[in-house]
Amino acid sequence: MKPIAFLIFICSIAFHCTAQIPIGTWREHLPYNSGINVCVINNKIYTATSQAIFYVDADDYTIGKLSRVNGLSETGIAVAKKNVQNNSLIIAYANSNVDVIVNNTIINYNDIKRKNIIGDKSIYNIYSLNNFNYLCCGFGIVVMDEARNQTKETYYISNTGGNVKVTGLTSDTSFLYTATAEGLKKAPRNSSALANYTTWLNVSVSNGLGGGAVADVYNYKGTIMVVKNDSIFKQVGTNWVLFYASLNAIVNVTVSEEKLLLSESVSGTAGRVVQLDGSGAVTNTIKQNSFPESPRQAIIIGNTYWIADYYKGLFKVDNNQFVNYQPNAPIGTASGDMLVANNTLYATAGAVNDAYQYTNNTNGIYSFSNNYWNPLWRFTIAAMDTMNDFVSLAANSQSLYCGSFGGGLLQINTNNTVQVYKQNSPLLPAIGDPGSYRISGLAYDAEANLWVANYGTSKQLHVLKADKSWQSFTVPFFLNENAVADIVIDDANQKWIISPKSNGLICYNSGANINVTNDDKWRLYRTGSGNGNLPINDVNCIVKDKDGILWIGTAKGIAIIACADNVFVNGGCDAVLPIVQQDQFAGYLFQNEVVQTIAVDAANRKWVGTKNGLWLISANGEKIIYRFSAANSPLLNDDIKKIGIDPLSGEVFIATAKGLCSFRGTAAEPAEEQSKLVIFPNPVPANYTGLIGIKNVPNNSIVKITELNGKLVYQTKALGSQAVWNGLNYQGKRVSSGAYLVLATSEITNEKAFGKLFYISN
Repeated sequence: MKPIAFLIFICSIAFHCTAQIPIGTWREHLPYNSGINVCVINNKIYTATSQAIFYVDADDYTIGKLSRVNGLSETGIAVAKKNVQNNSLIIAYANSNVDVIVNNTIINYNDIKRKNIIGDKSIYNIYSLNNFNYLCCGFGIVVMDEARNQTKETYYISNTGGNVKVTGLTSDTSFLYTATAEGLKKAPRNSSALANYTTWLNVSVSNGLGGGAVADVYNYKGTIMVVKNDSIFKQVGTNWVLFYASLNAIVNVTVSEEKLLLSESVSGTAGRVVQLDGSGAVTNTIKQNSFPESPRQAIIIGNTYWIADYYKGLFKVDNNQFVNYQPNAPIGTASGDMLVANNTLYATAGAVNDAYQYTNNTNGIYSFSNNYWNPLWRFTIAAMDTMNDFVSLAANSQSLYCGSFGGGLLQINTNNTVQVYKQNSPLLPAIGDPGSYRISGLAYDAEANLWVANYGTSKQLHVLKADKSWQSFTVPFFLNENAVADIVIDDANQKWIISPKSNGLICYNSGANINVTNDDKWRLYRTGSGNGNLPINDVNCIVKDKDGILWIGTAKGIAIIACADNVFVNGGCDAVLPIVQQDQFAGYLFQNEVVQTIAVDAANRKWVGTKNGLWLISANGEKIIYRFSAANSPLLNDDIKKIGIDPLSGEVFIATAKGLCSFRGTAAEPAEEQSKLVIFPNPVPANYTGLIGIKNVPNNSIVKITELNGKLVYQTKALGSQAVWNGLNYQGKRVSSGAYLVLATSEITNEKAFGKLFYISN
């Protein structure tokens, strides 16, 4: 059969969040392009991606999202299938946890996740029969009783009664059939001895099927069919005959509305979906140009095909048109640097591993502005085609500078022109890797000079001066691998440079003129009194707070440098290891934590990311305000890689090992123009229980809520330019419906701001 000619219409549907999420709430920024499974439930087309779920309403084509933030148990999906009888969606996660969505309720089944099972606990496929879900695992089969939300039985069905990888399961009126690494096996469907491995007969060694692993098995109109080595065999009596031999890789076979749909990966080009009839002949080929790009599963509803695509989310093919659906989101996880500049959040997708080697991540950079994500990568900027692992960022009003760990320095200008710095600059390739220009840190100083960390070279530090000339410096200490990374500029215009590979922290003072080197001063901070007094030489991050104090995150907690202007005078300046009181015990700040990132909010409080979750601590570090973990919050994962803060909204962006999410904090910077107070929500709707934000108040002012007659209802102090109110009076009671006045007054400047709030109690 020749392919049907399709006109191609690409409609990328953006899922837009509200302009601002309420204070104290979360949202996720997960990629939704990697579609792996698709099914229809209650006229909604559900697409499982590698991170979360989205659905398209088949009536109005609006898009919704399901993730950890709004109810799912995990981030990271292995497989999702529909239980037809119960009209439910079964979601198996990469960590073997399982969710069941039925009647808009999410029920968690965690038996496999929590049990100590020797071997591979991964769930590779799901088959539903009546009220039971058969979970095909790396060790065998778990039969889940959906009605009781518990394990009914577990089958270890290898030839010796031990573990065997199971990748598919189906049934007919007499038998259960399962695809395993040892071949196709079957057992009487109503047997009471299914837990006995001898009940399962291996049928792959005779009658035309042959031995070896079987990828999948399914029932097509009462005939059992098997996928093996990119061919399909069907059962005829006691024999197996070739039904369809593909010249491509068969990714998935789905029986949908009694039609047989194959998703195939085609070498060197885009994939395709083919429809077969009962004789194995191709009756339809769904493919046109580059669509679908990488199909993983297809279903049919009426005359409409829905295709889960690993790079494009979801395709609808109807009336000779391809329509693409995916929520607006980053195209991958954010694993590198984050920066807020010019009202835009930039997040890099690149990373280095624990050995500080590049990971060849090609997803580039994501920008987030006006609640819309936009990728900056090789498909939109040609120069990025050879630049992987962007890990550092810096910006001014004209340009965004992006450091690639291997590809050099990229400059993206506001007029859309692009410049790459490698051989055309003093930047050097890493010693022993002549094609690798590793830019690991960027920072602007007070004189608009851009400082560049050049990892693994004999000249580890460069500066692109405001006049566009360059100057290079060699760190005068032995550094393992010549390792340099993040740069922070202090209030004395000194450069603080992290040196990975257990080298410590470097401080560089260029003197009165960076063009003159004979007055340059360097100091290496390491462990030990007089040597810098770091708690350990493994430094992961550094940030300067609003008081000019440097906060240093290490593999053994936090160190503070409060005397940076005295580093090279008066006997120097060692780091201080702050001691805090927690419960009845005192200890060094985060002394048992690997501190990976620190960010400072508008109230000078510190957001601290570790391998064990996220903390918000007071400005001086003496009090823990929040501690978020995946167990007590929608935080996607406890391994926190980077934190970025939008200073105007107070939204805290948290890059975790499983993706990016954000939390709307209570502190915000003042806007450039504070013409009037911004109160949200306003009016406050009935039964609203969240925090009410009052923005654009004078910095750190006293904020009063009063009735119209002047009677005080509530008083608080702003965090930066934002105050919050929970809608309760001083007696802890919800206030009555009506209008309220808001008065903010600075205790320092006596600056005032007024506003009116309308409150609906019920």
